[in-house]
Amino acid sequence: MKSRPSKELSVVIVEDHRMFREQLARLINKADDMRVCGEADNIRDGLALIKQERPSIAIVDISLEGSSGLELLKDLRAHGVAVPALVLSMHDESLYAERALRAGARGYVNKHGASVELMGAIRQVLNGEIYLNPRFMSRMINKMINGRDSSARPIDRLADRELEVFDLVGRGLTTREIAAQLGLGITTVDTYRARIKEKLNLENARQVARFAVQWVAERSV
Repeated sequence: MKSRPSKELSVVIVEDHRMFREQLARLINKADDMRVCGEADNIRDGLALIKQERPSIAIVDISLEGSSGLELLKDLRAHGVAVPALVLSMHDESLYAERALRAGARGYVNKHGASVELMGAIRQVLNGEIYLNPRFMSRMINKMINGRDSSARPIDRLADRELEVFDLVGRGLTTREIAAQLGLGITTVDTYRARIKEKLNLENARQVARFAVQWVAERSV
């Protein structure tokens, strides 16, 4: 039986799907030099756990119970918690990868990728590097060189919280339900919806809802 190294790399997982979280923990714990030291399924518990454990790395899902993993990344930065974070999500890189990096993440991996890619991404971030899918990295470099992104879409104009509200509108939630889920006031949600309408050049709330439903449906295919 192989002995584990004297100094293991500790990992905190913040993921709201229990089955996936358990599978991920088993994968990480198979590595000789890593162990999962804690798990959480929401921003509040995730923040408290990371502050307490100060792990070598935190793996954070974008879609968490009640809010977005982007908000957790911003909270970590605001609290001065210098723990490198790797975002793991079912969403395509083109939608959230750049947003995740701006919020403080050191990498972004799609859940649909192979386990070998995930473990490679974890080690790359632990080595102080940034991990992105090579295809998306090429797009970001092109954007830096040319000063613009030829593949940018209207949805990219939305701020992180606006995108979160837009996504929930597309899932059929009412303003009151969105406010309750995100812990916001109804007036605040109405303000976000007004900004979304303006940024997407839509005429009314009905058009916003129709566009949001279509957008969510296309991403679910």
